[in-house]
Amino acid sequence: MNKTQFISAVQKKAGVDAKTADAVVNAAIAVIQASLKKGEKVQVTGFGTFDVRKRGARTGKNPRTGEAVKIKASKAVAFKAGQTLKNAVNKK
Repeated sequence: MNKTQFISAVQKKAGVDAKTADAVVNAAIAVIQASLKKGEKVQVTGFGTFDVRKRGARTGKNPRTGEAVKIKASKAVAFKAGQTLKNAVNKK
């Protein structure tokens, strides 16, 4: 499912027009991004938790040449699914 399909599904589920659904989805994404950028954890009960994790500098390997390459420290976004979401996905 891509973003357009997601917005369409939200529109149908919420019973709102396409413009409203688009605004709500984009606002939710913007709030999550802003919170993560500040280093805050975003926890949506029943869905999951978004968090920023620090990745230390390390040495990698260029697969083409086999040469060692220094990889800078960075931040990565992580998502941990909540129990309600896990149960919903695993129900048959």
